[in-house]
Amino acid sequence: MSLKYDVVIVGAGPAGIFTALELLNSGSRKSILMVEKGRK
Repeated sequence: MSLKYDVVIVGAGPAGIFTALELLNSGSRKSILMVEKGRK
């Protein structure tokens, strides 16, 4: 199985969330993957 995304955002901090929101609010049709580190 192969997953493909147009945009990969590493980190769900303020910059990552803002970037994703800007892409969505601009009407972008790109597929977005956001990756955040979990607790160990």
